[in-house]
Amino acid sequence: MACSNSSLSLLLPALTIPVLIVFIMESQTCVSSITSKTHKPLVLPLKAQTPSRKLSFQHNVTLTVSISVGSPPQNVTMVLDTGSELSWLYCKKLPNINSTFNPVLSKSYTPIPCTSSICKTQTQNLTIPASCDPNKLCHVIVSYADASSVEGTLASDTFSIGGGAQPATLFGCMDAAGYTSNADEDSKTTGLMGMNRGTLSMVNQMALPKFSYCISGNDASGVLLLGDGAAPWLGPLQYTPLVTATTSLPYFDRVAYTVQLEGIKVSEKLLQLPKSVFVPDHTGAGQTMVDSGTQFTFLLGSVYNALKEEFLEQTKGVLSPIEDPYFVFQGAMDLCYHAPASLAAVPAVTLVFDGAEMRVSGERLLYRVGKGNDSVYCFTFGNSDLLGIESYVIGHHHQQNVWMEFDLVNSRVGFTETTCQLATQRL
Repeated sequence: MACSNSSLSLLLPALTIPVLIVFIMESQTCVSSITSKTHKPLVLPLKAQTPSRKLSFQHNVTLTVSISVGSPPQNVTMVLDTGSELSWLYCKKLPNINSTFNPVLSKSYTPIPCTSSICKTQTQNLTIPASCDPNKLCHVIVSYADASSVEGTLASDTFSIGGGAQPATLFGCMDAAGYTSNADEDSKTTGLMGMNRGTLSMVNQMALPKFSYCISGNDASGVLLLGDGAAPWLGPLQYTPLVTATTSLPYFDRVAYTVQLEGIKVSEKLLQLPKSVFVPDHTGAGQTMVDSGTQFTFLLGSVYNALKEEFLEQTKGVLSPIEDPYFVFQGAMDLCYHAPASLAAVPAVTLVFDGAEMRVSGERLLYRVGKGNDSVYCFTFGNSDLLGIESYVIGHHHQQNVWMEFDLVNSRVGFTETTCQLATQRL
């Protein structure tokens, strides 16, 4: 869920998938290391057999990890979000929130004063500037493009992830719940783990050189890998460089994982679109972001309409579209079908990036809505214009059974198709 103008919280019922979170570090069985703020490597065996080593990672409407925060540690569950910067936890008991963090019980909890240099300088990427609350503490508000928001106090505490302690980790201790756009799903999580390139993100606070994840497309295990770990059995990854903006632009998220989308193919036919439609304009609108906090993929209106038209043309006689003009799934996905006899004959859609391609087919291309004889299958690309966002967003549904690597050192994103259940077993 990217912050400010780029984030979405699109909530749908989906499968719950346990995923193993693994730290690859310096040891006899590991080849690389994660550097903490104290420069001491956190050592964790690749075989995570004990309950304390096996962290919950759900492929739901959101991707969540279970960790511990505070002294003594309190168990929390956080949404893994490559589109957000500031991590935060619910710290006040709310009617529809079952899981909260209680800072009063933690000896290592430290609220940040609004006079602190941290409050004044490190919150600069937040859409709304930090301010002073009545107690002279640093008050922060995190807002999202779907009009949800959450606010509270900037603080620090010890985060324990995979057995390794990260003291003095900055996060938001939140007490207002405008974020709860889906009470049933929000009640299962304690907060959000920001993983973008911003100063306050967990990636920067842990000094991660890279991280990777693999999301299973069914009820099986997957993997989240924090650190520079080798997985030679994957084969070569396709890499596309991260795009940066040299100047501040009103609609460009400078700390997102922005890549360059160059074209889209249906089957092997490239859509006849000018390359300029994929390039951010003078305001920054039109960037392409890889976002684990958004479920589906969204394209600017002109590109979406061209894709929709070509997909309809190539699926005549294969798929039976729903003709109801008022049937729009999730507010932006207006191409839905009656249950197909088979997905095998449906043409794939390929996203063409600078130096890499991502092929979307089968269940990743058509999402089943409803059950039994009333099933409807909706095209998993949506029109971002209908959501009021000025960007292309690659959601986690299209990242299923794809090894995703975020390489901060070389400023690139790499990926390759794989079986995430197998990836977890190998690790």
